[in-house]
Amino acid sequence: MSYPQGFPDWPEDQRNAYFADKARAYTARQNGTNPRDTPAPKTKATLRRASDLTPVPITWLWPGWLASGKMHIIGGQPGAGKTTLAMAMAAIVSAGANWPDGRCSKRGNVIIWSGEDDPADTLLPRLAASGADASQVYFVENVLEDGKPRSFDPAKDTEALRSAIVAAGGARLLVIDPIVSAVAGDSHKNSETRRSLQPLADLAAEVGAALIGVTHFSKGTSGREPTERITGSIAFAALARVVMIAAKEADGEDGEAGRRILMRAKSNIGPDEGGFAYELRQEPMPGHPDIVASIAVIGETVKGTARDMLAAAEAQPEDNGAVGDAVEFLRDILSVAPQSVRELKAAAEAHGHSWRAIERAKKQLGVIAQKIDFKTGWKWLLPEDDGGVEI
Repeated sequence: MSYPQGFPDWPEDQRNAYFADKARAYTARQNGTNPRDTPAPKTKATLRRASDLTPVPITWLWPGWLASGKMHIIGGQPGAGKTTLAMAMAAIVSAGANWPDGRCSKRGNVIIWSGEDDPADTLLPRLAASGADASQVYFVENVLEDGKPRSFDPAKDTEALRSAIVAAGGARLLVIDPIVSAVAGDSHKNSETRRSLQPLADLAAEVGAALIGVTHFSKGTSGREPTERITGSIAFAALARVVMIAAKEADGEDGEAGRRILMRAKSNIGPDEGGFAYELRQEPMPGHPDIVASIAVIGETVKGTARDMLAAAEAQPEDNGAVGDAVEFLRDILSVAPQSVRELKAAAEAHGHSWRAIERAKKQLGVIAQKIDFKTGWKWLLPEDDGGVEI
């Protein structure tokens, strides 16, 4: 095949278009039609060779937690302070202050849309009491459509928001609360959720802002994987590069209030466990002592997984005695010989122990699970320092 003069120096898109035209002409000749009668497609896909790409590192706003240009989710129990946590992060970015781990945040604009809280009497006081620079914070209000104002709709006004962010000089953080409002269709359907959220994710990537979507847990999901508990479709957690979970631990037997903990439940771009304890305080708004706002004060680091944290947070007080009994039962039965999970479930039911209590007892005792074979499945055994019997 001969090529036009200078073909090797053509841009890649132009060379691809040339080959596409040749392919259409060949197809037309095979079909006995005039190539000129075959209209060029209105849309086309472009390909880029991997070797033509230059690898770049992830740009972190908060290393390990918030990545520029990526989507993040904060989910959790009612009253856990999810929005207050998001405002604490917004305050840090707006002021260029330090993150809980001591690292300094890049200073920049913060864009906030809330469908639940009023900016003037709730969000601004929280931000100010958290040390925000209010000149760096913008609240999304209305959009003009045919010259008439209407309420902003995160499900369809992405382009308008993009223009507003550019006009404001860009942004480092974008908060959408609740993120489920960005879904135009059924938020429990994966396909509709993905189609609705993708424009927001693309917007975050284009302007280089970390996107935080605030959401709740679905009712009746206790005990499931944290990412499966996010309200609506699993696509919310799937599209997010980092999923954070907020919860409050159960109060102690002595009446001491349980800690609130922020944990990573998922991360496609960094560590997916560990977190921070935090507390919610009521503080006066600077310059307005008559206005009291809720703020999140993030403290010491916490090790472990989000699932373990939630299990502890959602344990009922009456569970404590049940777990203690389950620990004794499990130690007694496994000190004699390792048991298959099937055998353990039958024995636990016969002795009146819930499987949830058995699983918590397993963790307390450090019970080891080993796969025996396909037919037998898994067996549990005690660690050797607790009287374990080798298989």
